[in-house]
Amino acid sequence: MTSPAPPHSQEEYKLKHTKPQLGERWPHGGVRGGGGWITSERATSTYDLVEQMYYLYVRVVKAKDLPLNPITGNCDPYVEVKLGNYKGKTRHFDKKTNPEWKQVFAFSKDKIQSSVLEVFVRDREMVGRDEYLGKVVFDMHEVPTRVPPDSPLAPQWYRLTDRRGDTKVKGEVMLAVWMGTQADEAFPEAWHSDAASVQGEGVYNIRSKVYVSPKLWYVRVNVIEAQDAEPHDRSQLPQAFVKAQVGNQVLKTKLCPNRTSNPFWNEDLLFVAAEPFEEQLVLTVENKVTPAKDEVMGRLILPLTVFERRLDHRPIHSRWFNLEKFGFGALEADKRHELKFSSRIHLRVCLEGAYHVLDESTMYISDQRPTARELWKQPIGILEVGILSAQGLLPMKTKDGRGTTDAYCVAKFGQKWVRTRTILESLSPKWNEQYTWEVYDPCTVITLGVFDNCHLGGNEKSAGGGGAKGDSRIGKVRIRLSTLETDRIYTHSYPLLALHSSGLKKMGELQLAVRFTSLSLANMIYLYMQPLLPKMHYLHPFTVNQLDSLRYMAMNIVAVRLGRAEPPLRKEVVEYMLDVDSHMWSMRRSKANFFRIVSLFSGVISMSRWLGEVRHWKNPATTVLVHVLFFILICYPELILPTIFLYMFLIGIWNYRFRPRHPPHMDPKLSWAEAVHPDELDEEFDTFPTSKPQDVVRMRYDRLRSVAGRIQTVVGDIATQGERFQALLSWRDTRATSLFILFCLIAAVVLYITPFKLVALAAGIVWLRHPRFRSKLPSIPSNFFKRLPSRADSML
Repeated sequence: MTSPAPPHSQEEYKLKHTKPQLGERWPHGGVRGGGGWITSERATSTYDLVEQMYYLYVRVVKAKDLPLNPITGNCDPYVEVKLGNYKGKTRHFDKKTNPEWKQVFAFSKDKIQSSVLEVFVRDREMVGRDEYLGKVVFDMHEVPTRVPPDSPLAPQWYRLTDRRGDTKVKGEVMLAVWMGTQADEAFPEAWHSDAASVQGEGVYNIRSKVYVSPKLWYVRVNVIEAQDAEPHDRSQLPQAFVKAQVGNQVLKTKLCPNRTSNPFWNEDLLFVAAEPFEEQLVLTVENKVTPAKDEVMGRLILPLTVFERRLDHRPIHSRWFNLEKFGFGALEADKRHELKFSSRIHLRVCLEGAYHVLDESTMYISDQRPTARELWKQPIGILEVGILSAQGLLPMKTKDGRGTTDAYCVAKFGQKWVRTRTILESLSPKWNEQYTWEVYDPCTVITLGVFDNCHLGGNEKSAGGGGAKGDSRIGKVRIRLSTLETDRIYTHSYPLLALHSSGLKKMGELQLAVRFTSLSLANMIYLYMQPLLPKMHYLHPFTVNQLDSLRYMAMNIVAVRLGRAEPPLRKEVVEYMLDVDSHMWSMRRSKANFFRIVSLFSGVISMSRWLGEVRHWKNPATTVLVHVLFFILICYPELILPTIFLYMFLIGIWNYRFRPRHPPHMDPKLSWAEAVHPDELDEEFDTFPTSKPQDVVRMRYDRLRSVAGRIQTVVGDIATQGERFQALLSWRDTRATSLFILFCLIAAVVLYITPFKLVALAAGIVWLRHPRFRSKLPSIPSNFFKRLPSRADSML
């Protein structure tokens, strides 16, 4: 076993409270509204959970009356915006004197080193330097400030001047220049000076975006029966089954037990589909000719839009569908231009709108609403998250011989995903972006992940072996909303922990500001008494295997659809956020779960130890007090339940002083990540099926056998104890059963004659008797029980 992490490293893994300066200030230091920094009071601004970041915005709209090149007779104009060492260029137009660009440039105020902004208009030349057409110069001290919700600044026409700026030349350009914040509408689509090195398609991969998960439906295909199924060999009746396919999902019914041309199944097949429905339902009725050979007897293709949408548990009507003849007969029919059918199939198909399609683990579920919008309730709260910054990130790639990270953050809650912009070549990126979600249930979890962008098109090399594998994971944070107090701003720095085959690593820290606002306290309290999932999950539940396969299908569909957005939210990002590999075997997780169970029963174990000390008179005063309490409860049994509930109330009031003051975070000690064996980690990161050498696989298999052997022994012991209970009355041991039923008869008579209070008092006094009246040998009931037979004797 590896040694535990040292104390200073354990401190690094803990949550840290931060005090960022949230709210709005004017660019020159004045406080907006005169109220100081916004702390606990709600503000009119929607950006009160982030630190203000100021940018100089330049909107290049269009130009007119540009001069033509005297040699070529054409003009291929573009605009270059220059501020100090930063330059941004618009796209160029061929042979156009009145071009329209409608592009916005953003320069970070913290990095401005010039007092002059220059806007050049140039004519692109195929050979030689581009020709200068004119420029417009702005004094930085004269630039106006605009803070939303002010209306956008109106662009104006500016006459171009020569290189010295003294003489007006032909041509005008329409510009708007202002100082604003990241709350500006132009911010998401603007060209940023921080990303000046990114060219081509990489520009689209660094922008912030909001995504919406596709609307997912469960498709229930109830295959009832078929009629007139004809195999190719008509001398023998078919043994039929149905294969159904929706997209990449393929399911089969069981074989009809009898060979018949009218097979009957009445079996449900479940699929996941996403709106807009691009896939079709493809059904084939097939004949099992041999164990290795199937032949198609008929086929049916139906669009998903023709099926009924069910919003409750009421049954829908079934329908008969004609199957297209498949094989040589179909080809001959096509030649004669005839539509010929060989058989028909009886189906009951519907789109289930009353279920919630699970695409994430129920442990970290972020949405519980059913698919059909008609069944949604009103939101009970608003979740606001300010993604401020990250600190101390580890280099994820090398660029020009030095380590660097191009980090962005993704947050997922409900159907809404958000992605911050990518901050280039920074180990302490500052995003300061704020997002809002509607909350429909407080017992949900928001997940945030930090990634390294490997799709910028540069010459960087990933530390993990290249960007071809996708964006690299840096770390993940989960926050359960029910652990947050309402209307309170939580500002903390969360450790970004990642398990690698080499061990646990702290990849950095993510600084967040979180606020959960309640819209209706009564509705929120009411939800605590409602089922976690929509009621159809309980009226017509799925099996565990069905849930696992449906969740896997749903995750694949979500990953594919989000990967088609612009910029794409890539498959590796979606799978990491949805915990796609949470079901895989891990020795570390198994140990962690075992010790969670041990911790769960620690209170019961402590109570039993305390009662043992009371029984053995370790502290005579305590034992005497327990005797007094016991006598009171025996005399007044109606006080037993009130005493228990009052005791629990007092414990709850006492524990309120020690309640957690911050949201939970990833705990490496609970996860058993600090003291994990390297080989166990290597096994956890192995592929499925394994790609390890044979001797390593044999060693791990033997280790798994030893662990399973211990579990097998424990399960066998539990079974033995249960069978001994059964043996009390089964007459397997005639003498033991005779003694037990005789004891039951005597006990029934005694308990009938004796008042219950006396029996309970006598039993309590015997149980609490002084050690000098006890024997160290096991009790008579224990000895009798251990002598009872079990079925272990019959095991091979």
